[in-house]
Amino acid sequence: MSAVPIPDAAAGRVDVRAVSIDVGPQNERFTALERLDFTIEPGEFVWVLGPSGCGKSTLLGAIAGHVPLSRGEIAVDGEPVEGPHRNRGLVFQQHTLFPWKRVIDNVAFGLKMNGLGLAVRHREARDLLALVGLQGFESRYPAQLSGGMQQRVEIARALINRPHVLLMDEPFGALDAQTRRMMQSLLLDVWTRMRTTVLFVTHDIDEALFLADRILVLSHRPARIVADITVPLARPRDDESTVAAEFIDIKRRCLALLRDTA
Repeated sequence: MSAVPIPDAAAGRVDVRAVSIDVGPQNERFTALERLDFTIEPGEFVWVLGPSGCGKSTLLGAIAGHVPLSRGEIAVDGEPVEGPHRNRGLVFQQHTLFPWKRVIDNVAFGLKMNGLGLAVRHREARDLLALVGLQGFESRYPAQLSGGMQQRVEIARALINRPHVLLMDEPFGALDAQTRRMMQSLLLDVWTRMRTTVLFVTHDIDEALFLADRILVLSHRPARIVADITVPLARPRDDESTVAAEFIDIKRRCLALLRDTA
């Protein structure tokens, strides 16, 4: 396996400034997000935690460039977000793989859209498939893979353009507990190697504490940031981290915040 290129260490800064988003048809519009204001530093691993329906996915979609802002501004590396861009990769909970394409061609698809030749696309895709533990599965089709393996392909496909920011919308939510923990460890390993900025949406406090540097806690709709919590747990983390006193203390704080904002 050749070395996977590392994104520029100075890249991946996200600035969200006084962002509000109104959604719904014109006669039924409501405010989903209200005056959100925060910064994510390059290479930081940040979790967005909040009650179901509070607008977490809407925020992720806005940073990806798929959801228009009503007020405020979002910038990545100092450039205003005005639409989707290759410097922002997005991974969903639902699989979005092309069922008629082999795994290697699913991963390489983004490079095809950028005009690169087949040999280059496949070389890059093989490197990323090896990174996520799927070496030897290049010629399989999505239906021939387990749910966890398909999600590995999704992550590799999101990383093929070497994004400065990786946006993850509850990608492990549909997995069983054992597979979910395995995927969490894989994501930590990939992040440690590539140091791409990660913004991950979840309602799972244990998952947030296991993976994140920081946790942004959102209120019920219209969502506001009610807490910005630094996770002091040392890395690398393992199952023992989840019984540490610091882990339990922050979990209690997050539970109280979610209860108070429900």
